[in-house]
Amino acid sequence: MSRIAIIPARGGSKRIPKKNIKQFLGRPIIAYSIEAALESQVFDEVMVSTDDEEIELAAKQFGAKVPFRRSNHNSDDYATTTNVLREVLSNYQSQLNKSFSEGCCLYPTAPFVSAKRLIEGLSLLRTGDYDSVYPIVKFSYPIWRALKVTDDQRVSMIWPENLLKRSQDLQPAYHDAGQWYWFKIERFVQSGTETMMTNNSYGLLLNELEVQDIDNEEDWKLAELKFQFRQKRN
Repeated sequence: MSRIAIIPARGGSKRIPKKNIKQFLGRPIIAYSIEAALESQVFDEVMVSTDDEEIELAAKQFGAKVPFRRSNHNSDDYATTTNVLREVLSNYQSQLNKSFSEGCCLYPTAPFVSAKRLIEGLSLLRTGDYDSVYPIVKFSYPIWRALKVTDDQRVSMIWPENLLKRSQDLQPAYHDAGQWYWFKIERFVQSGTETMMTNNSYGLLLNELEVQDIDNEEDWKLAELKFQFRQKRN
């Protein structure tokens, strides 16, 4: 059994320029994902798929491999994660004559990812007949009480039938933590799926201190504060 960590990190981020190598508490944010993968010691290969020279240099600096550049086709705003993964796996086979049995798509802006959780995810993938395993987190507020807002700021409930229900009586809801996806490579390639999230995926539940979406500068600052708080607690 051979395993590969694929870190997709293109250079054309728009909302946060150079997001994948932006300094997160004094280090390029991609370093955290690379080091977690290496620390786990479960991968035969830890690689970064990129089209960008600066990202390539940073990736190699922290111990990842960049055996080939990402194609232009898979470097634009419409490139999907699954297409990038398939390109990487195909290039390893055709250019390096290497194949792998298990893969992990590990995002470059996930500083809360840990070697422990990666190992746990691999164990779950192996013991269950799952298409993929990925971390999830519970919504902190019941989404069934969500509001919609009109152009003139008038608000109403999306699901008005839940207006008078107690929050503890509403079904818990969860979302993808946006950190990593373990998957069985042969099944992934043969399925032709366009998403790593299927009806046969296992959700590894994380707590809120292990997760932070980073889509804008405010998210970035919050992530740094949360990261520092976790370090003090540990």
